[in-house]
Amino acid sequence: MASHPLSPLGAFVRQHDPDRYLAALFAPATRREALFALIAFNHELARAREVTSTPIATLIRLQWWRDAVAEAADGRPARRHEVAGPLHQAITEGALDAAALSALIDAREAEAEPEGIPTREAFGAYLRAGPGGFAVAAGRLLGVADAALPVLQRLGALQGLAGVLRSVPAHATQGRCLLPQDALAEAGLSQEGVIAEPATAEPLRRALAEEGSAQLAKARAEDLPRQALPAALPVVLAARDLARLAAGLPIPAPRGLGDRIAIIWAGFRGRL
Repeated sequence: MASHPLSPLGAFVRQHDPDRYLAALFAPATRREALFALIAFNHELARAREVTSTPIATLIRLQWWRDAVAEAADGRPARRHEVAGPLHQAITEGALDAAALSALIDAREAEAEPEGIPTREAFGAYLRAGPGGFAVAAGRLLGVADAALPVLQRLGALQGLAGVLRSVPAHATQGRCLLPQDALAEAGLSQEGVIAEPATAEPLRRALAEEGSAQLAKARAEDLPRQALPAALPVVLAARDLARLAAGLPIPAPRGLGDRIAIIWAGFRGRL
């Protein structure tokens, strides 16, 4: 874990994505700042929909990041931004791949669709490309062999599922719902109804959490090289969140000591 002063970028990540921050502390010191840049970039992409009121405004923010990535790939100067600057450096130094980062931006466009995500299949694709793609990018940064990347992608997608389910009430306050439309219809729900009254989605949320818990247990049993650990460790918290959601229990915010100990202990053991 880190034993030297935290950089401004590290402090940014600790504030805005504490789960991934704790995992990143187990990365080698030589890779940690680039990993912080990736996490901060992912946070900024998530904010694109959170801080805008229209789909067009969301797409404009995403395009800003797409342009920033392209400029770094082309060797043009970095943008003056607390995250864009370090991201530019990580790209130009070869720690992060511009094409992979652009794919993460593309995945976020699903969040700008006013109709939401239409099917379970589309929802799964969104999770694999977004949070799953993030885990793959982190794994590549850490030098994980290609053979292990599909496992990382599955773990990342399931972490993303836990995040979506955990955020149903928060998303509703933002006027959106990321649960798949066909699953909502099967449960007698609608996107508009969940936005108006998030509690109506509780049975569906519990059912999806139960499915996710079973899938995550299988994925965690697969072999994963130790160097992939900082990219995979957040699933320790995802597993705890899915279990809580399946049981209809609240998820503490901010996280309690038990959650923090769980991820730190897994990191020291080197096992998920």
